[in-house]
Amino acid sequence: MKRFLIFIIKLYRKYISPMKTTKCPYYPTCSTYGLEAVQKHGAIKGGILALWRILRCNPFSHGGVDYVPDHFGFSWDDYKNK
Repeated sequence: MKRFLIFIIKLYRKYISPMKTTKCPYYPTCSTYGLEAVQKHGAIKGGILALWRILRCNPFSHGGVDYVPDHFGFSWDDYKNK
C-alpha cells in the first residue's frame, strides 16, 4: 500500500501538477509533504497526515512552512495559531 501511494503521488507530480496554474501556499508543497509523510509514517498514518494537509490547503489558507511531524498525532493546539 505504501508503494502504491508513493506511485500515485509521483504520477500527480509528473503529470497533473505542471498543468495547474496556482501554486501551493505551503512549503514544502502538498505533494512533497504527502510523499515525505507516507515514507516516514507508512501508508495509513502518512496518508492521514497527507489528507489533513490537503484539506488545509485552500484559497482561505495563509500557507507557510509546515514540515511533516516526527511523531504521528493530532492536537488542536498545533493548528489553532497558524
